[in-house]
Amino acid sequence: MNPEISVRPDPDALAHDAARRFVQSARDAIDLADRFSVALSGGSTPKAMHQILAADYRDAIDWTKVEIFFGDERCVPPDHAESNYRMASETLLSKVPIPPDNVHRMRGEIDPNEAAKEYGLMLKEKFPSTGSGQAADGGLDLIFLGLGEDGHTASLFPGTAAVNETHHRCVANYAEHSTTGKSWRITLTAPFINRCRAVIFLVAGAAKAKALSAVLEGPPQPEKFPAQLIQPQNGKLIWLVDAQAAAMDRAE
Repeated sequence: MNPEISVRPDPDALAHDAARRFVQSARDAIDLADRFSVALSGGSTPKAMHQILAADYRDAIDWTKVEIFFGDERCVPPDHAESNYRMASETLLSKVPIPPDNVHRMRGEIDPNEAAKEYGLMLKEKFPSTGSGQAADGGLDLIFLGLGEDGHTASLFPGTAAVNETHHRCVANYAEHSTTGKSWRITLTAPFINRCRAVIFLVAGAAKAKALSAVLEGPPQPEKFPAQLIQPQNGKLIWLVDAQAAAMDRAE
């Protein structure tokens, strides 16, 4: 697979590009199938994208036909400061006319394994697989992912059990060295992510340059750099990165 790699000058330009791609993907999916399914990510760049969508694109798409999912979630209540759902709700979901029933959050406040099972069963019902291996069969239209300095994406952390998951759509994953220390997470798995029609990584900042280089240019080491697991079967793989993450003085 040859991914699309687009370098933007700074995080603001990156967020605007991501918002435009969100809207175009939504319009295309709604024209094709009368609905658009997208999984959101936590982090500062997605937050900026959400704010741009709410401010500049509120009337650009039919939000009643948008279904929101999440790539991962911390095991905290939905009103907790570290909740990915809370961030998305405050920056986007509460500001656009999307029906509450169209928002599918991971229940971080209950037992992690129960929450993952519950979410996985919901995904199985909404995105059944017939075994054809087609991205259009059983996958989200779009998912946004980030990249950690350690090479993780979603909550697929190096050396954790979820990295080797091959069956389930969603699992609970315990990380010894997550961004919040030792903690449980709920995460979509690589096999399910790879069924998406499009995967967009959002990567900004000089601190991500080393991991980005290793994932894109280094040898396959998915146990060490789980982001390498993301290789859509028949969908698009897009990396939107800023100049610092690309280790460039300026974007070309």
